[in-house]
Amino acid sequence: MPGMDGLEFCRRFRELPNSGYGYFILLTSKSEKGEVAQGLDAGADDFLSKPVDFNELRARINAGARVVSMERQLSEKNREVSEALEQLQVIHTAIDNDLRQARTIQQSLVPERVREIGTSRVSLLLHPCGHVGGDLVGMFTPGFDRLGLYSIDVSGHGITSAMVTARVAGYMSSVFLDQNVALEKRFEKYYAMRQPAETARLLNQRLAADPGVEEYLTMGYVAVDTQSGKVRLVQAGHPPPILMRQDGRVEYVGDGGLPIGLVDEVSYDQVEFVMKTGDRLLLYSDGFTEAVMKNGEMLGEEGLADIFSEVMKGGGDGPEMLEDMFWRLTANMQDAESLGDDVSAALFEFDVIRQD
Repeated sequence: MPGMDGLEFCRRFRELPNSGYGYFILLTSKSEKGEVAQGLDAGADDFLSKPVDFNELRARINAGARVVSMERQLSEKNREVSEALEQLQVIHTAIDNDLRQARTIQQSLVPERVREIGTSRVSLLLHPCGHVGGDLVGMFTPGFDRLGLYSIDVSGHGITSAMVTARVAGYMSSVFLDQNVALEKRFEKYYAMRQPAETARLLNQRLAADPGVEEYLTMGYVAVDTQSGKVRLVQAGHPPPILMRQDGRVEYVGDGGLPIGLVDEVSYDQVEFVMKTGDRLLLYSDGFTEAVMKNGEMLGEEGLADIFSEVMKGGGDGPEMLEDMFWRLTANMQDAESLGDDVSAALFEFDVIRQD
């Protein structure tokens, strides 16, 4: 070929973009190993030395044709895969946008994260491990001296669990009190708080009646008299609440109990205790206690109580304390980049706000 030899032609062809695959057989009178290596480096697929046996050449060409055919099939498959990936990306983007909106909706289930009730204060913390999660915290006040406070953890993660939490949020509504199973209307004038054990029983009854719902939930729920400090607690399979006395003493309260929605027709026990000025009660999900720390062990209830004590000594109000606890948790986790479970908490501080 004038101006270009076979090796240069092969090399330039290989450099062409989107040229498809060409199968090169170099014919040469040279058979030295160096020349063969030079040809293969240039992009040749095969090598024949002159004089050429035409039967061997035909066989080599047929082999090359099979390679080119397979390459074309592979290219077609790659094209189909690329198109499928583009379609999946569109679908993924749509789902991601939906999940982001779902996260916004779920966060709206906890419209207020802090509320002062007389000289006491309630603070809420909710951090899903994904876009949406199965944890829920909330409060409601049917009267100036009455408070309902709960922490709920639905089994599993993701969308299904989030849908159950949305349903339960309606059953414990702070806006539509007539739909709240923890309340009963008296004399068509006001709402009285049911016993927590009865609330848990009714909630279990509601979930058991929902067809197709296989998820269950654990719950810590307290009914508080904010004047006297009397607290009634039901602990339906939820981690034991931590009662931090004003002097730093730690008490774990609750008698366990079965989760809600797991078994039909369940009765629950409740615990009663009294809080004094400066006492703090923490309801939390196992996203705290089952978090794996840098030492390879779970934080546990005692570890959480230690964090609670350190934060309490540092001062600050309720929301700051909860966020500080969450920061201390994630800073010492084995995998601080991602939560393995939803993390939530509800903090009640009794008689801590000074009146001027």
